[in-house]
Amino acid sequence: MVPRLKRYYYESVIPELMKEFEYKNVMMIPKLVKITVNMGLGETINDGKLLDTMSEDLALITGQKPVITRARKSISNFKLREGMAIGLKVTLRKDYMWEFYDRLVNVALPRTRDFRGVSPKAFDGHGNYTLGIREHIVFPEINYDKVYKIKGMNITIVTNAETDEEAKALLDKLGMPFRKS
Repeated sequence: MVPRLKRYYYESVIPELMKEFEYKNVMMIPKLVKITVNMGLGETINDGKLLDTMSEDLALITGQKPVITRARKSISNFKLREGMAIGLKVTLRKDYMWEFYDRLVNVALPRTRDFRGVSPKAFDGHGNYTLGIREHIVFPEINYDKVYKIKGMNITIVTNAETDEEAKALLDKLGMPFRKS
């Protein structure tokens, strides 16, 4: 079964972008390539249980098992040794990516406290968009009663757009709630 947002992209967004940017070829139209979700867990140095519980929560949110990220260098001031687990990351592609993006835009972001839209200035100059979420409990998959600790996450949406303007138009048409400036 094709994800709802993917079908919408092919039926509605592609023709709109084709008209708006006057592309000569369908292959020039920007599309989502991947979504990466990162969680920094520096406190795992003192709390070993945190890594396991956050790994389970991130797997519930994304539908995919996270990879543990490890420290590249030792930093004595932070009591950090090379190779210690300090975070989690998940890279979503294809249908998992479309399902996650749909839930992010239509469920999680509107549930964020005092939500007025996401910043339209968080593009990196190459058509990729990054946003931070302060509480992972905004996702409906997380049972608030079983949460060990509330953590934030960074979500990077990678597109193959040539410019930030094209990427913003793509995300806007896919329902990203940009703040009106």
